[in-house]
Amino acid sequence: MKYERIANAPFFKRFVRRRLFERGSVFSRLLLLWFGARGTMQRLPRTPESVKQSPLYNQWWYYSFELAPGVSTSSSFAPDFPLLPRMLLRNSDLSGCDALDIGSVEGLMPVLMCRQGARNVVATNPHLYNYQKMQAVRKLYGVDFKFLQIGSLYDLSSKVRGGFDLINLSGVLYHVYSPMHALAGLRPLLKKNGLMIASTNVVNRFDYAMEFNDRGKLQREATTFWYPSIPLFDYLLRYFKLLPIDCLYHPYGSDDSVRFTQGFESGYLGVVCRATEDPAFEPDDTWARDSIDDSYETILLWDQERQRNQPVSTIGYRAKPAAHLWREDGRSIDLWKAVQELSPVRTVSRSQDAHTLLLSDRV
Repeated sequence: MKYERIANAPFFKRFVRRRLFERGSVFSRLLLLWFGARGTMQRLPRTPESVKQSPLYNQWWYYSFELAPGVSTSSSFAPDFPLLPRMLLRNSDLSGCDALDIGSVEGLMPVLMCRQGARNVVATNPHLYNYQKMQAVRKLYGVDFKFLQIGSLYDLSSKVRGGFDLINLSGVLYHVYSPMHALAGLRPLLKKNGLMIASTNVVNRFDYAMEFNDRGKLQREATTFWYPSIPLFDYLLRYFKLLPIDCLYHPYGSDDSVRFTQGFESGYLGVVCRATEDPAFEPDDTWARDSIDDSYETILLWDQERQRNQPVSTIGYRAKPAAHLWREDGRSIDLWKAVQELSPVRTVSRSQDAHTLLLSDRV
């Protein structure tokens, strides 16, 4: 009873959580070695019957993975709930590319990146909670990707080496205190002309504001903070020299028991961006350019020198939205116009567009 009381004490829980999130701490490294050893030595169940009886299958899963033919784990999402970043990823030519996935959970997107031909894939999580499941997924699906525990995103450019042709930043920006800090920490890791898939909750409203999740009015989840408006999300991407070239939008319905609306429409917006050196603001917007060049936050938090020294990526992207959705300079689409005029993705009819990964899936 004494040890049980200690384990349940608030101070002990805070200690463990903090050490789990501290990349490079002795505590974190020991846990990583322990989880890694368990993942290496653990024999995976071989038959559908043994899978259903295994602790691996009966854990909580964010995504749904087929662990044996016809046997898939549960998921946090309905079978017809679309996974927009996955649908956008398949248009990217990853052959011979380096790819980085932020917030991989059990590793669905890294598996797909490997199967689409990426030569080097790095999966990340802020902590180690899902590492053992990720190890099992990597074995079952016969792919080879690296894993990094990254902790906070705000100083990511100082913790991750090299550069990447494609970065997936999806389902993350509403979980951080400051989306701009997260983008500033990540942007220097993208190669010139590279692609970033940035996806987040948004408010479908024409203004430049973010709704804060006060009292859980937008979502009861304790780690959800921000829903930016679509024009603001567009502006922030271009501020960090990311030009939107494609997008998909899923509107949240009144029957959604997880995400709520408060007198306005909200949804999930997935955007493919092309890295640029010119943010392509309107000619009269001199403030944005001055802010990018001279603001204290830019100087302290955004390593633009490293960004300028990145090599040039040749990664291709196959889809191209209709001509009327592009801005006058023809370099990026107008996200507000695209969301209003394109057909939304409400539900999907096949698992390859959802939060489910089958052993036979290639994309």
